[in-house]
Amino acid sequence: MGLLTFIGRIIGKLEEGRSVTSVTAEFGIAHSIVSRLWRQFQTTGTAIRGFSSGRARGTPPADDRYIVLQAKRNRRQTAEEIARHTTEATGRPISRFTVARRLHGGGLFARRLVRCVPLTPSHRRRRSLWCREHRNWRDNEWGRVLFTDESRFSMSSDSHRILICRERGSRNHPSNIIERDRYGGRGVLVCGGIMLGSRTDLHIFDAGSVNGTRY
Repeated sequence: MGLLTFIGRIIGKLEEGRSVTSVTAEFGIAHSIVSRLWRQFQTTGTAIRGFSSGRARGTPPADDRYIVLQAKRNRRQTAEEIARHTTEATGRPISRFTVARRLHGGGLFARRLVRCVPLTPSHRRRRSLWCREHRNWRDNEWGRVLFTDESRFSMSSDSHRILICRERGSRNHPSNIIERDRYGGRGVLVCGGIMLGSRTDLHIFDAGSVNGTRY
């Protein structure tokens, strides 16, 4: 495999949303090398130092701003969709790879949506109040508390491949969260508890609804 092809494969994996660590493990090279190639690619649009032809950027600054603006207005658009809309708006053809580079240059990266249960404003207020009321508790007080939770594991296929364009550090921003409280298909419900220095056994519920008495 030639050097250019090898580097191209690395950059391709990173553009798909893979982490530097996972790409490092796959190709068996140093983390610092992959990290440097990725930084150089995001900054200059090429990861080949000294081999650039010196040609001008494929998009003018106005198009670059338009690309970033589209992604911020609809964070679930793919790079291919943004490329198509940009071409229709400007009359200049642009590839999804160029769009991905411009988004990276604008600080936007393709990431999975965070999933959580729906929380109303009342839910959030009560949780915030509970945290403030207990923020000064000591270990002996927390030692008397048992925290329990239940989780449902779906037996149906779910790729979780809903991607959005977001800035670094904005993972838990409300606009980057999808609320889900229902699961389709078959699944297994389990329940367990933890406390300081101890934990319960993991309980697996068999068929049937989980009501208050059974819980």
